[in-house]
Amino acid sequence: CKLKGRHCARLLAALFRDTQTDDNMTDKKAKNPMRDLRVAKMVINCSVGESGDRLTKASKVLEQLTGQSPVFSKARYTVRTFSIRRNEKIACHVTVRGEKALQLLESGLKVKEFELNAKNFSNTGCFGFGIDEHIDLGIKYDPSTGIYGMDFYIVLERPGKRVARRKARQSKVGTCHQVTKEDAIKWFQQKYDGIILYK
Repeated sequence: CKLKGRHCARLLAALFRDTQTDDNMTDKKAKNPMRDLRVAKMVINCSVGESGDRLTKASKVLEQLTGQSPVFSKARYTVRTFSIRRNEKIACHVTVRGEKALQLLESGLKVKEFELNAKNFSNTGCFGFGIDEHIDLGIKYDPSTGIYGMDFYIVLERPGKRVARRKARQSKVGTCHQVTKEDAIKWFQQKYDGIILYK
């Protein structure tokens, strides 16, 4: 050390103290139950691109899958190439929460063989993926219904997110408490032994 003995010892002690503090903070963060991630909700969307019989059948598939009645989505504007008119019902979706959401998520990930692309994860800590055939989820094939693909979108959050949504004494969730893309990827890898593909 180029500094004199006493100054050098103080400097080394301060560095050691900072290192110990950082390690302790990391351990405390890991053990803190408020830092745990959980599935807030899962939205399953089935876009048919037209109204009528096919959309009705798609809604029945979603109802059979989730046990909930789906909500229909309308087209925002007219697209003549696809014969879509503004405000025409072209898709249906359902929002699932709780234990049912976790069961359906696991079924969907089994179809994908627990492999997701890094681009599937958003900067806000949510992620989504799609499947081509609903019968892969364990639903029996019905020739009169046909086969439909669907999109899964999962929203992750930490305990305490309610403060941003409640009516009384509403406040912002701190930056450190918000879910990031890296947090979501880590959660997926740890909970489901998932594989992330970087293409």
